[in-house]
This record gives sequence, C-alpha cells and structure tokens, in this order.
Amino acid sequence: MTETDAPQTALAVELRTQCAAELDARTVGHFNGRPWLREAFLSVPREHFVPDQVWWPHQRDDGLHYVIDRHERPRAWLKAVYRPRASLITQVADGAVRPEDGPTAEPFTSAVSCSAVVVDMLHYLDPGPDDITLEIGTGSGYSTALLAQRVRPENIVSVEIDEQLAVRARQALASLGLFPTVVAGDGELGHPARAPYTRIISTAAVREIPQTWLDQAALGAVLVAPLYGPFGHDALLRLTADGRGGGEGRLVTGVAFMKVRGQRADRSFEELGWPTVDGPWPAYADADYRVTVRGGQQAIQVFSEG
Repeated sequence: MTETDAPQTALAVELRTQCAAELDARTVGHFNGRPWLREAFLSVPREHFVPDQVWWPHQRDDGLHYVIDRHERPRAWLKAVYRPRASLITQVADGAVRPEDGPTAEPFTSAVSCSAVVVDMLHYLDPGPDDITLEIGTGSGYSTALLAQRVRPENIVSVEIDEQLAVRARQALASLGLFPTVVAGDGELGHPARAPYTRIISTAAVREIPQTWLDQAALGAVLVAPLYGPFGHDALLRLTADGRGGGEGRLVTGVAFMKVRGQRADRSFEELGWPTVDGPWPAYADADYRVTVRGGQQAIQVFSEG
C-alpha cells in the first residue's frame, strides 16, 4: 500500500462500517439471525469488485446515466460503492456501449447489485459450509466472494454468460485467495457436472424458473431467485426443491434485477402461471404469495393474510 492509497483504504473501511450499520437497522432479512453474513460483509472489500468506471443508475434531467470515474472522482466513486441501495452499472447493451463512450440511455445488462439486496438474498439462501452451491450470474464476483466466506469455495459453481465478465470475476476472486469454479456459459442451463446442488441462487431475474435448475437440485435444496411479476418490479422467490424437478416456495420481498438473456422477451402473465386479482396487488406483508412448480408448470397463488 502506498501513502496515496492509505487514505482511500481507510475511507473504504469507514464507509463499509457505516453501510453495515445501516443494514443493521433493518428488522427483516439482511443480517438478522445471520452473524456470519455481517462478518462476511465487513471482511470483503466491495470496492475490489467494482470497475474504475461505472454508470450511476439514476438518470439526470437530460435522461442520461452518467459515468463515475474512480480516477477523476475517487471519493465520489467510493461513496457510491457503499451506498446501501445503489446498484452500480458495469455493462450497457451487452457491452456494445463502453464507459469511455460517456453518458448513455441504453439498457443496462450487468451491474454490481446494491449491498442491501445482495445481503438480503444471501440471508434467504442461508447456506452452510458444506452446501454444494450453484450461483447464476457471477457478474463482478462480489456476491460470490460473500458466499465464499460461508460456503467452502470448492463447493461453489458460479456461471456467467459473458466471458469477459467471467474472466474478470475469476481474477478478482483469485487475488483475494478465493477459487470457486467460475464458468463462462448460459446460467439457464445450470452446471450439471456438479449436480445435485443443495443451494441455488440467481442474481438475474427470470419470468419462469428454468426446469434445468430444479432438475439439478437435491431434495430439500433451497433456491433463491428474482421472479418477474405483474407488480412493476421483481419479487424475491425462496423455493424448496422436491428433488424430482419441482418445488414449492413463496415470494418474500420486492427487488429489481436485469433479466437473464434468454428470458428478456415478453410473455403473458397467464402463461407464466399468475392469477388475476381484483384491484391492486396486495403487499407482501399482507398476503402469502405461494409459488409451485410441478411437471414443468409454474403456478402462483395469492392468499390474503388475516
């Protein structure tokens, strides 16, 4: 570490601690009942996985998303890294737009998800050291690094559809002494060579749970994935597999993710197993959203609480 790096390193530790304190205030999910997750969050330098140039997710008045450059604005960049609810955009239009191209209005295709959501997803995954874990969407490798603080790295397979992102994530993880299996491939296909998995997590949204994931899931395996729904956002699904290609679970909270490439095309909610409701969709706290997958068919039922 040079004298120039020291202030930034100290600021990163300070901001990471502040971010953890903000997550401590959340009474549902997140660090609650998961002391290992808080320790992992404090030990993994999130900034290590964020590219030097990223797009800020919120548009300015001109409708464009602007680039934050670590070299031009190091403190602003680092503060953005540790904003609990800020995702940092690392890829636009599947790589066709580069950060050096400047502000853009093109669609996002990869990001370092915000700290709050990454932590919440791992809370619901609730893995143990011996779990054989499949991660869909390596991205920057940050979520993989947190996961590897709990699960033995040799038990983790992470699949990333973009080969350049897979290479970068593999290198970032290795530089911290972490060597999970990072595969460049289509995450919708899973990774049958290491199946059956006892934990499956997707960092990209799906309209329908891929049958391959459930086919590769062990009896009692926990699957956590953002499921696109009719709410105007995604919903986080926690599902328990039956070991026979099906499973049951429920939607636990609202999230927002980019979709896997193979499920970007619109499909009707009726085709995807969603019911119709009279009036607005009830909040997650006011209803039980149950998801069942049987015989390759997905079905969602809504039961009002109380």
